Amino acid sequence: MHMVIYALVEASTHDDALATGKTVFDRLVGADPHAGAVFDYYVCFDQEDTSVAGKARWGELPAAVPVDSDDGQGLLERGWEATKEEFERNLDRVKEALDELSDEEIMRDEGLARHAFHQVGAYDGPTIFLYTEHATGIRHRKQLDRLLEESEYLWIVPADVHF
Repeated sequence: MHMVIYALVEASTHDDALATGKTVFDRLVGADPHAGAVFDYYVCFDQEDTSVAGKARWGELPAAVPVDSDDGQGLLERGWEATKEEFERNLDRVKEALDELSDEEIMRDEGLARHAFHQVGAYDGPTIFLYTEHATGIRHRKQLDRLLEESEYLWIVPADVHF
């Protein structure tokens, strides 16, 4: 499956932002020897040589854009809303499992209950759409707001990832 994720990075130029974003995505696919793979591969929106990912799948998105621009605000909102919706969807599944299933059924992962529990607690992966420049998933609004307040030159870099 494919999804678009976003790296929020400090940079003074477009090229620096894109390079730092690619470093984040390298970590998330395990290309960095000190990081475990969360996704299979990524394609940034400056790449033209693919027919199945990036622009070919999602259309035109900026390769990197300042967060405080209109395009940047749009991408940021898109990433945050997707994270919030996935959390709420999985949390609803957890609540339903707790109400309707026995402990044994949850232990057997009936209705993928344990999977939902795992997704609610996830720090990265398919339920997290925004990442810091250290490849850390942004899991709650205060964390995002703090990053936005503390950063002078914040850029957002989207990538199509496969998992």
